[in-house]
Amino acid sequence: MYKEVFKTVFSYKKYLVLSIMIFVGLLISLSIVSEFIFLSPIFVFHVPTSAILDFTLIVIIAALSGIVTSLSTYRIRMLGNTIKKSGTGFFGSLIGASAGACGCGSFGFVAVSAFGTVGGTATSFLTNYETPLRMISIAILCYACYVSVKSITSQCKILK
Repeated sequence: MYKEVFKTVFSYKKYLVLSIMIFVGLLISLSIVSEFIFLSPIFVFHVPTSAILDFTLIVIIAALSGIVTSLSTYRIRMLGNTIKKSGTGFFGSLIGASAGACGCGSFGFVAVSAFGTVGGTATSFLTNYETPLRMISIAILCYACYVSVKSITSQCKILK
């Protein structure tokens, strides 16, 4: 079921390019926010040994977000669904991307300065539960992928 849907959706170059752009954009932005990529004074990419799991989760989130967004866009265009009907894919991508950036230091400083004690508490919570939140977002993205593939398979005449 997945193989046929992926072959159908990604046979269109625009969905493949969309997926790759989202993957690269999220991977770079989440790596910068999570302090794996440093841009000043020179470009440095460094993943400490203690953070390999976190970086791997960021890569998975970025890849799944690209796939889910492409599948959701295909489903909206081909089946005439609205974003409201296919909201699982877009909300899954949004939650996945936001959970990927939850524990970073720069976000914490902004939250504390903007929201005071509440921001400090939220940042502390997000930092402590960063890895479980990323795993939950991966589960949400997997479910969104499953729902999108199931919807395309059941409603698209090409695949029946």
